[in-house]
Amino acid sequence: MDEQSTSNHMQMCEKVSRSYQIIGRKWVAPIVHTLMEEPKRFSEIHAVIPDLSKRVLNERMKELEEEGIVIRNVIADRPVRTEYSLTRKGTELARALSSIGQWAKKWL
Repeated sequence: MDEQSTSNHMQMCEKVSRSYQIIGRKWVAPIVHTLMEEPKRFSEIHAVIPDLSKRVLNERMKELEEEGIVIRNVIADRPVRTEYSLTRKGTELARALSSIGQWAKKWL
């Protein structure tokens, strides 16, 4: 391998490793899966994943927002509501996780 392809290979390995760090965090996949269909409020996400504590859900939502996977939408109705939805980046991640889910259903 020449120097350029070695550098490209290392960059790809770093990106793949980083993606595994993100999706490997506990509860990330179920949260992303929950948001695949439509935006949801915090309480709706928590209702779908009841074993997930509100504290950890709050942490994960902040992390996913920082990663650009989830967007937090404040809706200025009365009362004010907050909904979470997937970004384009998050939607593509959801598709990848869906493929993993299909593999798991078949092989595990």
